[in-house]
Amino acid sequence: MIAKLAWRNIWFKPLNTILSIILLTSSVAIITVLVLLEKQFEEKFSNNIDGVDLVLGAQGSPLQLILSSVYQVDAPTGNISYDSVKVWMQHPFVEKAIPLAFGDNYRGYKILGTTPDYLEKHGATLAQGKLYQKNFEVVIGGEIAQKLNLKIGDTFFGSHGDAAEGEVHDHYDYKVVGIAKITGRVVDNLILCTIPSVWQMHGNHEEVEMHNLEHGEEGHIHEDGDEHYQHEHDHDEHSHSEEDMTLSEPGMEITAVLLKFRNKMGIVTWPRIIAQNTKMQAASPAIEVNRLFSLFGIGIEALRYLAYGIMFISGISIFIALFNTLKERKNEFALLRVNGAKRYQLLNLVLIESLLLCIVGFIFGTILGRVALVFISNSAEKDFKFSFNPYEFIWQKEGLLFGLTIIVGIIAALIPAVKAYQLNISKTLANA
Repeated sequence: MIAKLAWRNIWFKPLNTILSIILLTSSVAIITVLVLLEKQFEEKFSNNIDGVDLVLGAQGSPLQLILSSVYQVDAPTGNISYDSVKVWMQHPFVEKAIPLAFGDNYRGYKILGTTPDYLEKHGATLAQGKLYQKNFEVVIGGEIAQKLNLKIGDTFFGSHGDAAEGEVHDHYDYKVVGIAKITGRVVDNLILCTIPSVWQMHGNHEEVEMHNLEHGEEGHIHEDGDEHYQHEHDHDEHSHSEEDMTLSEPGMEITAVLLKFRNKMGIVTWPRIIAQNTKMQAASPAIEVNRLFSLFGIGIEALRYLAYGIMFISGISIFIALFNTLKERKNEFALLRVNGAKRYQLLNLVLIESLLLCIVGFIFGTILGRVALVFISNSAEKDFKFSFNPYEFIWQKEGLLFGLTIIVGIIAALIPAVKAYQLNISKTLANA
């Protein structure tokens, strides 16, 4: 009964009520987004550096090297000689070395030349098909298979560089031989092939094009302008079984190497040794990611303080609304007392009104925060192939947020509730 009466009372002045709810909703939404982003962002970054102690690459920004080689969200710092880096890859300190060669993209999804160890590093197993063995055979991430509707046996042409609108390399076609299970890691949005595939695509395609022109051969053009097509290779001009390059080719380059060490000595000493003795750099993912988190942390803290400030203002708004309403409803409260209402019931009535406002604001804020995260995730997916889960609930932190919201409501209602409790019936009715 009291709750029903309280619900009607909070709409006694709807504009004040709506303002209080909007302020509270805004603060809860901002904090909800920050909580979800912070947790999922750290999880994704931490999961992807598992098994990587150092990254070898061209000299430049260490953070750029880590972002491009580990997270695939930046341009690489340059190329390094594969012959030179093999010496370091075979060092006794090294437990596992995974070379990476960046090539082209297909519809914005990177084509990465690497070894099957890359899949193992990310804990990715095959949902369908087999591992790539020959050049231009590819294993695609589970997310790509779903989004682009690619299947085993499908073939496609890559586009130059990272941009989906880049020049189409139609001298060799890639064939899907495997589809990896979705892991929630960066591998889900990559197309993996052999390193010689990248070399061959960019190394001797001019000779292939001259050969095609001499024999009057033309490339495939899909009617809808899409490079993706399906066909049987009975006698294909893009056949490359006899001219495939191998890892033993001299003078070739790769982009980076992911290193895992047998002991900690290499992690400590190699960055200095590599910098002094080679034209490469060795960057630590742990150090660079911590530096990145510290940079993000400043912005996150600023937004969090802003959200708490808005929540504080919403508490003041609720207090003003209740206090002003109380002065206008003194006669109503006095009549309730005359009709048998107890002092504590009036106190509870005011408290419940405030708590109802806070609960409504919290519910709307939680929903709005997740809607905002959907838009953020869509934007990140489009630009970086990096998505967030808006449906995850972090019960501990969101529970604390709910508790904080309730505390704000109780504090805001405390003075009006005490005033209602101390109401003088005879004086109020005499002045009515």
